Amino acid sequence: MLPLAITPGEPAGIGPDIVLVSAGKALPRPIVAISNKALLEQRASLLGLQVKLETITLEQVKQIEVHQPGVLPLIDVPLAANNMLPGKPAVGAAKYLLQTLDVAVQGCLQGHFHAMVTGPLQKSGINEAGIPFSGHTEYLAERTKAKHVVMMLVSSRMRVALLTTHLPLAQVPGALNKERLSLTLDVLHQSLQQTFAIKQPRIGVCGLNPHAGESGYLGSEEIEIIQPVIEQYQSKGMLVEGPLPADTAFTPEKRKCYHVILAMYHDQGLPVIKSQDFGETVNITLGLPLIRTSVDHGVALSLAGTGKANPRSMLAAIEAAHRLGVCLCNNKGVKPCVT
Repeated sequence: MLPLAITPGEPAGIGPDIVLVSAGKALPRPIVAISNKALLEQRASLLGLQVKLETITLEQVKQIEVHQPGVLPLIDVPLAANNMLPGKPAVGAAKYLLQTLDVAVQGCLQGHFHAMVTGPLQKSGINEAGIPFSGHTEYLAERTKAKHVVMMLVSSRMRVALLTTHLPLAQVPGALNKERLSLTLDVLHQSLQQTFAIKQPRIGVCGLNPHAGESGYLGSEEIEIIQPVIEQYQSKGMLVEGPLPADTAFTPEKRKCYHVILAMYHDQGLPVIKSQDFGETVNITLGLPLIRTSVDHGVALSLAGTGKANPRSMLAAIEAAHRLGVCLCNNKGVKPCVT
């Protein structure tokens, strides 16, 4: 059973905390941290956690057969000591953060890891270091040369996917076009079939404007872009519906109609799922040549090193990466990998 690669993310945040706590739990699959050993040693000491850190190389990953609670194998990545203070992010951590992601990607693509699970990043710190960075999703797409990727958050109650991700709201209408919507629907449909074992995915598509444009009185994007693409997919026999008014698309009764609801922008869809299941929601990147899951929260600088950080979302992301991987290896199964 191949291990999962775990990148704790921002060293000043709660990522190291929740990885260390998770390492002490019974897990469905072994994990390997891609991190700095001194950072994890310092944080474990601060939190009073008894975790044995074992440095390994990428080539030794496949030798790990089972997870031993309280033991955390890691691939050591250099990090300056002044970047290890909890709650105090430093610009100098940017290269370290990207290197952890690169090692995880390399390990997944070369077959050393089953999947990768990422902790939260401080995006502003990377940008302040002069490195353009809008988020994990976009960076991983670039590093793997993926044609098109989709961010989807999953909980026990719903799945919410995004057409656009980390864009200023003013830029969203300009980013909405038929090609982008078509590529997103293609990735969603294929992923729900192959990864989630849903034979006939039902996809609900939100409108961009209030009341889905109100027949053009509140905007023309629904008439000119969204509706024609939906009709194109319906003509192929695909179960795609919309454009749906976003203010009613996520009601409990409406959610039952769809396996996933596609929102047009970040804060149209994510506040809904996070308001219902925050801390237990998993972020999944669809369209990559590898499996990647992540937590549903940020770096929480004020909680770093306090022992108050809750590892629920990290544990959920680990479980999802394990289950998604099982289905990718045997996509003929009939049971969904993640509810």
